[in-house]
Amino acid sequence: MKQSEKFKLGESLPLEEVLAGLPYNRDGLIPAIAQQHDTGEVLMMAWMNAESLHETLEQGRVCYWSRSRQKLWRKGESSGQVQLLKEMRFDCDGDTILLLVDQTGPACHTGRRSCFYNAVRGDRVEVVADPVIDPETLYGK
Repeated sequence: MKQSEKFKLGESLPLEEVLAGLPYNRDGLIPAIAQQHDTGEVLMMAWMNAESLHETLEQGRVCYWSRSRQKLWRKGESSGQVQLLKEMRFDCDGDTILLLVDQTGPACHTGRRSCFYNAVRGDRVEVVADPVIDPETLYGK
C-alpha cells in the first residue's frame, strides 16, 4: 500500500495486486476490524487469511479465520448474527483491514452489540454495555 500514499483522490491499484502484497503474519493471517457502516460503531476484531478474504469479497458476507477452531468462520453461522460487507478498506501500511459491515444483531459472542464493552475508568475496567441478547439464546447452550 506504500505506493498509494502519494496518490491523488480517485487513483487506484488493481485489487489482485494489493491482495497479493498483503503482509500476512507467520500464521498466514491479517487482522480485520469490523465497523458498522452507517454509525461508525467499532464492533469487533478478528483474523482473516487469504481464503476468508477472497470468500468475503466474492460472497459479500464476512468470513474470518477461527484460530481456536482452525477453520473458516462465517460470521453468524451458528448465531444467525451475520455481517454483510458494504466496503473493505486497507490501512496506510496495508497490514490491517477495515470491514464496513451491516451487522445483524450483536457482533459479540457475549450477546453485546460490540466486543469492546470493557472501558478503562481511572484505575478500574468497567463494563459499559449490557447484552442485547442472552448468549444462551444465540448459541443454544
